[in-house]
Order: sequence, then C-alpha cells, then structure tokens
Amino acid sequence: MRRSNRSVILTSIYREGPLSRFELGHRTSLSAASVSNLVGELLEEGVVEEAGSVESDGGRPRVLLRVAPRFGYVVGAEVGETRVRVELFDLAMNVLSTMVYPIETPKPEPALAVKLVLAGLAEVLREARVAPDRVLGLGVAVAGIVEGPGDAVVHAQTLGWDAVPFGALLAAKTDIPIQVDNGANTLGQAEMWFGAGRGATDAVVALVGSGIGAALVTGGSSYRGTRSSAGEWGHTTIMYGGRQCRCGAQGCLEAYVGAEGVLERFQAENGGTAAPGADEEEAFTALLDSAGTSKVAAKVVEDTIGYLGAGFANLVNLFNPERIVLGGWAGLLLGERYLPQLREAVGKHALRQPYAQVSIELCSLGRDAVALGAATLPILRLLREGGVPPTRTLAARTH
Repeated sequence: MRRSNRSVILTSIYREGPLSRFELGHRTSLSAASVSNLVGELLEEGVVEEAGSVESDGGRPRVLLRVAPRFGYVVGAEVGETRVRVELFDLAMNVLSTMVYPIETPKPEPALAVKLVLAGLAEVLREARVAPDRVLGLGVAVAGIVEGPGDAVVHAQTLGWDAVPFGALLAAKTDIPIQVDNGANTLGQAEMWFGAGRGATDAVVALVGSGIGAALVTGGSSYRGTRSSAGEWGHTTIMYGGRQCRCGAQGCLEAYVGAEGVLERFQAENGGTAAPGADEEEAFTALLDSAGTSKVAAKVVEDTIGYLGAGFANLVNLFNPERIVLGGWAGLLLGERYLPQLREAVGKHALRQPYAQVSIELCSLGRDAVALGAATLPILRLLREGGVPPTRTLAARTH
C-alpha cells in the first residue's frame, strides 16, 4: 500500500507538477498526513525537490514540488528502417546527447541493430559524462510486434525478424535495465504525456514513416490486445486484392500510405523514374515539392491523402476517439502541407456523428519523438515503483 501511494504521489508530481502538498492532497485523495509523510520520504531520497513557491489564500506560501531532473538519467533508442537514433535525457526530458547511425540495408540483421544501439548508448554517456550506474534504464522502440517483458521477443515481418529475443540480446551486453516496445506505442506515450494528446482520454496516435502503426488509448490507458499486437493499423485492408504489402498481404493501408509504398506508386506512374533523393526521406520530400509542377506527383499526393483519410475514418468509426494525432516523419511532412485536405478526406468516409466529435492534430513533439517516447519506458517503471530505481541484478531478468 505504501509503495502504491508513493507511486500515486510521484506520478502526479511528474505528470502535472510542479505541485504543492495541498494540491497533491486534492488530486490523490490522500490525507494531508499521508501526503506529508510520503513527500518527506521522496525529498530525503532525492527523488523529489522543491521548485519555488506560490501564494496561498491568507496563509504561508505553498512550496512547489517536482521530480529532481538529475536524480537519474534515461536513454531512448529508435530502431527505424533507415537509421538508429539514441538519445540521453535527464528526468525533465531535456536532451543531453544524441547519436544517429544510418542503416544502409532495408532489412537490418538483429545483430546490427543491437550493435548500433549499444554503440549509441556508450557514446551518449561518454559525451554527456554520465556514468552508466546513473542510468535508470534504456528504452528501445522497434518496428513490429513486441511480446514481453521477458526477453522482449520481436516479430517484425517487414524487417525479416521472426521471434527475435531483442531485449535479451541487448541485456546480454549491458547491465543497464532494458525495455523494448513498438515504436508507435512509444510515440503515443510521448504525445499523451507531453504533446498533442495531453488531456485526452480516448485517442489514437498514428505513426506514418516508411511503414505505419498506431497507438490506441482508451480510458487513459494503452490498449494492446491479447498479446500486445493491437495497433497494427497499417496492416488493415484498405483495398481488397490491392497492392502487395511488405508484410506479404495485399491491399494493406501501409502499401498505399507508408513512404515506401508512396514512392513505389509514384515510380510506377512516372514511367519507371523514381523521385530524386539520396534516401527515402529526401525522395519523399522531393515528391511533395514537385506536386505543384508535376501532374503525376500531384495525383499520387492526392491519392495518398485520400487513402490516409479513409484509414483515419476507419479509426473514427471503430473507436470513436476524441483526438487523432498524426506523427512520424512522413506523416508530419504530409500533415504540415495538407492537414485541411486530410481532415476533409476523413469527413468523406467517416460517420457524421463520431467525425463531429474528433479533432485531428499534428504531433507536437517533432519528427524524433519516437526515441523520446522510448525513454519514457524506464520513467514509467520508476513512477510505478514509487521512485525506487531497479536493481541491476533484477533488471537482467525482467526487462
């Protein structure tokens, strides 16, 4: 019970702070004595610190409390299809160091991904002069279905990964606690905590990059399904007997809206000539830039917005969310230029009543929010444990 109460107090301070003891009592429904005792423990342990004061009605100023930014550090890593990004944060989510490694092959071997993540981990700690024992955990976001905790087994058909114990492979090379999750889920957690999803209790956070995924939030909690594979929105069928998807099925939304599929459609309709660019992101940007001068590019972009709008409409009709947040590098490139057209496309396919109840917004944390979201995994564990950091021996067994 005490650990649970500490968790409630600490979570309130982290998610909504700085807060006074008086405010904590109202938000948590704990007695003033319990709040005072638990806050005293957290202050003494260095998990929480004072952060100024505010005037009260007729009494002494109320001291504000926040989670101490330098109580520990967290690392977030994104294993994408074109790069591995590793970032070091303090507990206020200030970025202290970043490393990015391009991936030259479209289907990187798990051993290469492990090597790049660990190289990035070592480098960000070296650059920021942070000792490994000050790191509360390493969160890693990957494409595909993640079964865990345990060995964090990854099933990623688009990468060619079949039941890869990715968490165990990482844990074998470091004693820093490891947690692995799907990239759309980590993006969703970041946006729900700090970004455009904040304040919503029923939301969908969509990740559109080379591929597509979504984080489903219902009643304020992530919906993951029976074995954590909920949210594979990119592999819902948008066209019966349609284009071949990377997953092996036909007509998946990802085959029409994922950056790889969009570029393939453009090349096919452009007489075999691909969009120019040194990599996928450059080519996708060039395609969007040429939509004003090329009829082929304009048609491909128009169709892409239509397909994405239909995909969003399916989410609206199925889940009746109050908010849909569009993120991912390709999603933001599209949304920054065509958000009004996208909203209109959703309205053409969705039922009127649930469409009237949903807002469609852009991710506010930027194109690199997946790694930030991955870094929230060890923070969430710290909050759940009431501010008690994981022990290294335990972490080796439970990622």
